[in-house]
Amino acid sequence: MNSIKTLPGTRDILPAEIQYWQNIEEVARTILKKAAYREIRTPIFEQTSLFERGIGEATDVVGKEMYTFKDKGDRSTTLRPEGTAGVVRAFIQNSLYAAGDVQRLWYTGPMFRYERAQEGRQRQFNQIGVEVLGSANPRADVEVIAIACDILQAIGLTNLRLDINSVGNKQDRQNYRQALIDYFTPYKDELDADSQDRLTRNPLRILDSKNVRTQEIVAGAPSILEYLGDESRSHFERVQEMLTNLGISYKLNPRLVRGLDYYT
Repeated sequence: MNSIKTLPGTRDILPAEIQYWQNIEEVARTILKKAAYREIRTPIFEQTSLFERGIGEATDVVGKEMYTFKDKGDRSTTLRPEGTAGVVRAFIQNSLYAAGDVQRLWYTGPMFRYERAQEGRQRQFNQIGVEVLGSANPRADVEVIAIACDILQAIGLTNLRLDINSVGNKQDRQNYRQALIDYFTPYKDELDADSQDRLTRNPLRILDSKNVRTQEIVAGAPSILEYLGDESRSHFERVQEMLTNLGISYKLNPRLVRGLDYYT
């Protein structure tokens, strides 16, 4: 008789290790409560269109990794691949913005992505996340970074390195996107297959390629920092200044782009 086992990319959290999970959750909950963040819980599944609109159809998450199915009402439904889209949907649907204040929210729970199963990467994974809604102040960026550092240090992690970058506003990104297309197009035949596919859809993702030849080409690509407008540049400089004032060390990494355009 064949035994039924967990699906690839999933695992059981057994009683012998549950204390470690509970400790991390409690540390995060304590720090976030002191920082005036309120917990929010959203459904594990949502309308597929929420993620297509929020994350972007050109991303790998939407294009390749989502667990999407038709429910019994013939609605396209998706297991959440991340937490931000659902939190923003709840923020709007429940008129949390009516209070007029900055909303500091946090969440924890399982997320789902159909990625290649490998050590340390699961298709069902647990995530703790925070959202600051209603503020464009650089202090909001610094606050989130500082809280993340506090949590990681409080659970005992050492030798941490913080990389930061900015992809500016929508116009800055559009200008940089075109600059990347112009730069990579002459090398198109030398790029790996995934990067060739991303050239016109999402050229920023080419910077993430692990292909050796593509990385050699990426080394000469223009930097996003050259395309930041005055407002974006000032914002990013303020972030760096405040991190320094807080004693948080960081490294500028202009190749760090994945996911940054998803947030303000």
